[in-house]
Parts: sequence; C-alpha cells; structure tokens
Amino acid sequence: MKKRNKRNKKINLNQKSFFFEDYLETNLNFKKKNLFLISEDRIYLLFFFFVSLIFLFAIKITIVSLQNNNISNKDSYLTYFKPLRNDIVDRNGELLSRNIQSFHAAIRSDLIKDKKNLLVKIKIIFPELNSEKILNEINNKNYFYLKKRLTEDEKNKLWALGEKGILFEPYQSRIYPQGGLFSHILGQIDNDNYGISGVEKYFDEDLKKNTKSHNPLQLTLDTNLQYIIKNEINKSIDIFKAKGGAGLLMDAENGEVLSLVSLPDYNINKRNNIKDKNYTNKITKSIFELGSIFKTFTIALALDNDIVEPNTLIKNIPNKIKCSKYTISDIKKFPDNLTVEDIVIRSSNIGTIMIARKIGKKRYQNFLNNLNLTSKIKFELDEIGVPLDFRWNKCKLETVSYGHGITTTPLQAAAGYASLINGGYLVKPTLYKNNKIETKKKRVISEKTSSDIRKILRKVVTEKEGTASLANIFGYEVSGKTGTSQYYENENKNINTFISFFSSYKKKYILLVILDDPQIARDLVYNYRGFKIKGTRNEAGWNVVYTSGKIIEKIGPILAINNNEFTYSHVVKKSN
Repeated sequence: MKKRNKRNKKINLNQKSFFFEDYLETNLNFKKKNLFLISEDRIYLLFFFFVSLIFLFAIKITIVSLQNNNISNKDSYLTYFKPLRNDIVDRNGELLSRNIQSFHAAIRSDLIKDKKNLLVKIKIIFPELNSEKILNEINNKNYFYLKKRLTEDEKNKLWALGEKGILFEPYQSRIYPQGGLFSHILGQIDNDNYGISGVEKYFDEDLKKNTKSHNPLQLTLDTNLQYIIKNEINKSIDIFKAKGGAGLLMDAENGEVLSLVSLPDYNINKRNNIKDKNYTNKITKSIFELGSIFKTFTIALALDNDIVEPNTLIKNIPNKIKCSKYTISDIKKFPDNLTVEDIVIRSSNIGTIMIARKIGKKRYQNFLNNLNLTSKIKFELDEIGVPLDFRWNKCKLETVSYGHGITTTPLQAAAGYASLINGGYLVKPTLYKNNKIETKKKRVISEKTSSDIRKILRKVVTEKEGTASLANIFGYEVSGKTGTSQYYENENKNINTFISFFSSYKKKYILLVILDDPQIARDLVYNYRGFKIKGTRNEAGWNVVYTSGKIIEKIGPILAINNNEFTYSHVVKKSN
C-alpha cells in the first residue's frame, strides 16, 4: 500500500507537471485566440470609417452636380471678386465707372469632337470672325483665344452651345455706364487695369490703392447737366453744319467743373483706337485764337490800373490803324467816339488797341501771366494743351489786345473770366470734389473792377448794339462776350466762342460754348428782340450765343433747385 501510494504520488506529480505544461499550452492558445478577436474589431472600425468617408464624398459630389454650374453665376464669383480699382461717381453719387467680372472665350482643341459643327455655330454667333483662321488654330494650337472681352450676350450664347472645348477665362473689366457722355474726361484703362488716359490715368494710384476702403472717387461733374449741354450742342452742330463743338460749365467761385463736353465724342466701352484729330478734347487739349473775348481782359486791366473808367470817352477812333507793315481794321463802321464800355459792347478792335497802348506791353504781359493764360494750366487730366510761345515784338500788344496772335485753351479762358467776375480772385479749375474751401485766395483785380466788368458784360447781352442778345434768358441775368476768329493754322475755318456767366441763387456760373467752323443757318428763324428773322450771318452772336441761350434755359432750373432756390413747398404748390 505504501509502495502504491508512493507510486501514485509520483504519478500525480508527473501528471501535475504534465498537466501544468498542458495548461500553459492551452492558455497560450487562448491568448492567441483573443489577439485574433481584437484584430477583427479594428478591421471593422476601419471599414466603418472608410465607408463613412465614401458616403460623405458621395453626398458632396451629388450636391455639387445639382448646383447651377454656369460660370457667370454671380454669387459664386462675387464671393472671391475683389475690384482692382475703385468706382468713379459724379457729384450726386451717380456711377461713372466700375470694375466688373467679365470673360474671354478660349478654345481647348483636344476637347473638340466635331470641328466643322463647332465652326458653323461660332460663325452664327460671330459672323465677323474668320472661320479658316479658327480651324487652323484648332489644328495647330492646343489652347487659344476665340474672342476677348465678351459681352454678356455673347458669353450666354457661347455657353448655350454646351461645347466642352470652349472655356471662359475670367478677368476684371472696367465699364462706363454713361457710354460716351464723359469719354473725354474719364479716359480708359489697359488690360492690366492701369489707367492710360483721362481721369483714370491722373488718379490711377488713388483708384488702385484705396480699394480696401471702398470709397469711390467723386468728381465735380453733374450727369444731368452734362447730358443737357451735350444734347444742345449736338443740335447746334446739326443746325449750323459745324465740324464739332464744345461746352464748359464751371462754378465761378471755386472752379468746380460741372460739365465738360467735347464733340464728337465716342463710346469708351468699345475701346476703339481713334486717330482722327477731330476727336481731340477741345476744352483742355486744343489751343485756339479765341478772338474778341480777349478784349475783356484788356479793359479789365485798364480799369484796374485807373487808366480809364467805364464811361471814359475814347475820341477820334479811326476805322483802320497802321501797325508796322500791317493794317488793322474793324469789321464795320463804328462812331468816331466811343466810351470804354461801348468799345466792349460793340466789340471794336481799334478802340481796344488804343486802350492797350495806354496800358503798355510789360503790364499787359504780367496780367496775362497772372491769369494763367499763357502757360500750361494745372488740371486733373494729362490731356492738356500748351499755348504757343510768342515774342512780344512789334504789333504784338495791339493784336493780343483783341485776341489775335495769342493762343490758349478754352479751359484757361473760362477760368480767366471766372476770375474777372467773381470779385477778382484767381480761379483754379478742378474735377476733384474734395469739399475743402480754400481760405487763401490770390487777387488779380479789385472788387470794384470786377463789379464794373460784370455790368459791362451784362450790357453786351441787353443793349441794342450788343453782340449777344440771343442769350438774354429771363431770370438769369446772362452776361458775356463773343469771339469770332480763324484757326491759327487755317484762316478758312472759323472758331466761334461765347463766354457767358449767369447767376442762380447767389451763385455765379461760367458757361463757355464753342462751335468749330459753323455755317450760316439760312432756314433757322431767330426770335431777335421780339422779331422773327432768318439767319444771314455767321458771327458768334448768331450761332454760339443762340446755343448758349438754349442751354441756360434748360440748366438754369436744375441749378436753382440744386442750390435750394426753391423749397419743397414751392415745388408741391406749383405741381398742384
């Protein structure tokens, strides 16, 4: 028994040892099994994660595919559209210039399946394009521009073709909602959004650097006044068969230009390359001998230096006068004795020369320089003319005194007149509306002289012998001086000018009107001092004065309302 027990113990020990080894093996297998189970969980987790991602991407693709993919979609592009240039507006906030999103049309040749079919469709939309050239480019170029600077209508027509090979390349375009109304002022930009002419060039840096502030560039111009003045000058060009015309409206106190018209003009949205000199800005760039309007400067200087008074009698005025080898005469016979104001009213060349000789060359020269009439004027355009240089030799004082032998721009002449009638302070014309009042002003003549000049020029319009009766519009006290002269480069062509000023609710305005080589309007019936007469003459008093009267008649009420001359109650009362 004892031996058996001992043997059993050994067996049990051996079994225990065996069992233990067996247990270890079993336990290891169990651990391997658990490790396998954990790996499967991770695989499921990763699988779920990737399936979710695929599901999300599928939803996104579906949403995008259902959206309107039209490239002209405004919301999608305006989100990223940052104008490279600020807006330009007039004095009332009317939009004159703005950057918008536009497109070029390009072709990717490798995406074109049916070339002939595409060419037929393109020819229908753009009949002016050369089909052979387009086909050649499709065959030899992988990418080329079909047409640059598409209009909205052209873009929509191309898009409607549904052709994958036609691509639309976005760019920023500058548009001018008023078309040609301000073409001579606003100018243009190039394809890289740099100003190349007009206001766009002069204010180029300001228009580009202030885009973050979104503050538009405000000009002194008034769109309504510009339209009326342009329309009336266009009518007169037709009536008098003129080659062109121009007009300038300026505040005589601060030099703000409310309107600047030069005709013919052009639509700046079309970006045409115009080489015809007739399209030159006649107000700022062209230089003219403006004739008798210079007589006003002569008389103003004589009055200011106490050489004469308005009623001083100039005696024994001849009909002709000899100056060196030249003979100067008046266009018609005047009385032998004329007062100083009568010399202006009747526009006597000889009477003006006699007064100029009393003034002297040096004083006259300094006066014209002080009025900025003989050198290049500062203005917010690069298109500025430079008066021709000349020597003050024999007879120069005499001829300059009545406006011959001296050139200047109409802008300078208008600014000079503003200085004469506003109390005697020098006026610097401007297009920039900065609302800052200049406190320090340069005086060029006395207040008394300015008052005398205003009275004399008023009589040019009201007196029987005056040359500007057709501009006597009731309610505006129109005054002014006419000028009829020849081109300094072509004596067979006339430049007829009338510089007027009128009042509207204590504000004075200068209006200059020019007609380029007008003809007699024989069928036009004038209302001349209560009589109906037909046109038989070609002086300024019979064409530009007539035009100025029509303009003042229409713009006067607008200026009066702008200046608060009429209250709201008056307007309501009148309308009822």
